Amino acid sequence: MVSLFLSVSVFWLVAVVMMGVCLMLSMMGQWSREKVSPYECGFDPILSARSSFSLRFFLLGVLFLVFDVEVVMVVPLLFVLYGGAEVVGVVCLVGFLHVLTIGCLYERRDGSMDWVSEL
Repeated sequence: MVSLFLSVSVFWLVAVVMMGVCLMLSMMGQWSREKVSPYECGFDPILSARSSFSLRFFLLGVLFLVFDVEVVMVVPLLFVLYGGAEVVGVVCLVGFLHVLTIGCLYERRDGSMDWVSEL
């Protein structure tokens, strides 16, 4: 029981020390001109931060999100199917990729992936 209490106490002590060090390091560079500006890229902002953004950029971001989720869903399924090819798993994978391909072709035909043309 004493060993458990000692190990938990050491863990808490290390956590508190690390939090203190991180707090001190973050306070050291807090008041630089770049850190208090709205953008940390090194450039002075030209327009207001409230200006509208391109709808094309938003659509491309949504497409990236869809394909990112697709990778998260397909990669573990591939590892499961590597052990033994289950018919249900293969049908689900092919169906999922089929729906994703049809959606990608629709977006391509619609022009959502073209940066050059205007909406």
